[in-house]
Amino acid sequence: MTSTHALFLGGRSGVGKSTVAFALHDLLSSRNVTHAVVEGDALDLAYPSPWKHQMAEHNLRAIWANYTANGYHRLIYTNTVSVLETDKLAQAIGGDPIVTSILLQASDETTAERLERREQGRSLDEHIDRSARSAGFLDAKSPASVLRVTTDGRTPVDIAEQLVSILGW
Repeated sequence: MTSTHALFLGGRSGVGKSTVAFALHDLLSSRNVTHAVVEGDALDLAYPSPWKHQMAEHNLRAIWANYTANGYHRLIYTNTVSVLETDKLAQAIGGDPIVTSILLQASDETTAERLERREQGRSLDEHIDRSARSAGFLDAKSPASVLRVTTDGRTPVDIAEQLVSILGW
């Protein structure tokens, strides 16, 4: 039986988590490497917020069970704080997975520029402020075992290539 290898990709809003995950998906697909991408933000996006019920972990468990039943063993999971929650996420996917945690980082200027492409008005201001706060929090709270990868001035494909090299996929 092949072990699960999970990449937990975290970082502030606007750092490029989803964009890099999609570039990594394209790169791996072009190399015929079996994998699955799960956008963690969508696993508990509801109102009122179900986070206190561990909805994201329950949904990840169910989704990953479907993937593993069909032979998948590489998971790319994106979520802002995933690098802080690797133990409970690894428990949710079950078994004894190989875990790689990567915190994407970028400057305030870079993330503000990226956020301007998808947010407007008051929402933009709120996202920029929250992103700046979360950047410091994530950097301070992430364990030393979490790899840091800077996205400033880099293409998603370049970052995806670096991640493939790190992961050995």
